[in-house]
Amino acid sequence: MTLLTQHNTDESLVPEYDLPALLTDSHGKQISEATTWEEHRRSEILSIFEQEVYGIPPLEEIAVEVSEKVLERMAFHGKATIREITFTFTNNGKRLDAVLLLVLPNSPDPAAVFLGYNFGGNHTILPDESIQLPKGWVLGGPQIGAFDHKASVVSRGAKYSRWPVLNMLARGYGLATMHYGDIDPDFDDDFKNGIHALFSNSEHIKNGNWGALATWSWGLSKIMDYFETNPLINHEKITLLGHSRLGKAALWAGALDKRFAIVISNNSGCGGAALSKRRFGETVAAINKNFPHWFCKNFEKYNENESAMPFDQHQLLALMAPRPLYIASAQNDSWADPKGEFLSLKHASAVYALYHPNSTISGELPEVNRPLIQGKLGYHIRTGNHDVTPYDWEQFMNFTDQHFANGN
Repeated sequence: MTLLTQHNTDESLVPEYDLPALLTDSHGKQISEATTWEEHRRSEILSIFEQEVYGIPPLEEIAVEVSEKVLERMAFHGKATIREITFTFTNNGKRLDAVLLLVLPNSPDPAAVFLGYNFGGNHTILPDESIQLPKGWVLGGPQIGAFDHKASVVSRGAKYSRWPVLNMLARGYGLATMHYGDIDPDFDDDFKNGIHALFSNSEHIKNGNWGALATWSWGLSKIMDYFETNPLINHEKITLLGHSRLGKAALWAGALDKRFAIVISNNSGCGGAALSKRRFGETVAAINKNFPHWFCKNFEKYNENESAMPFDQHQLLALMAPRPLYIASAQNDSWADPKGEFLSLKHASAVYALYHPNSTISGELPEVNRPLIQGKLGYHIRTGNHDVTPYDWEQFMNFTDQHFANGN
């Protein structure tokens, strides 16, 4: 597949647009109280995104069994225990295994945990030879130690810089990460692979009404189910984060599942934090052309037609309220539209202000490498490219420290 990569990077070419109202419901009623938002408007917006963007999940229940394997009890000079948690999903005589890498501080207290999917496999996070390689499809090629989309030992520890485990442990946090391809391999095969294959062969699945982003989000909630059963984990202090496409999945999971205490999106762009109506960077047509399996089929009607969208991503971000939300951008990542990500958060802050008057964001895009923290909301744009860097993690942990220390 040839990816569409040409995009507008000229602010003067951004079309005039009107954002759909956040605090006016479908009957024209103004929302001025948090209770009315919670009881009425929030569900309206959630339904729009289910129907028009990410897809409605099938009603069929999938059986889940969880098993644990301790890999090392005195890792990092005795600071932590490393475990693999295998999730076995079964239905209709089919089975799917997904493995969570869990690194918890050796502490008598239940740990607050950062949860996020990884791109290359759990073995890329740490060089530990006891961490199993993914058995199925992985992203990338030989340059990152994957051959024919199969993992190899060459890539052990290759993405360690993206997951500063020692820094997390030093602050008292654990890490939980799973290869996203374990839940749903990231290629278009008409929704016949991954978790999709366990559901009945219904029209709902065949017609693409539940895309890959929604299935990855579904998997995150299944991990959260497990956290609630593990006494070593403080399930009320889970920070969910994702980078790029996995930032999109994290935002949708955070919108659907209020159990995630903090949600962080890094460089998530179109279909994530960035406003689509700006048509800056990646567009709806480009993302649907390049990744037709990510969204539901309804989203395709907005290809080259963003002006017709009765929604935009500021409404998605507002669905996290009143929980802390952090959006991160990179200066050179024009494909993800940093300004569009900031403006989306700025407009979403109107809902946060219903709960926390000090969470209103105003003004222009902040200076590079000068994080903006406004109540429950955080944003930064840093120097550099599309990536997760030590600088990003420093801000994420500072933000999480602040809110967990204050009782969230």
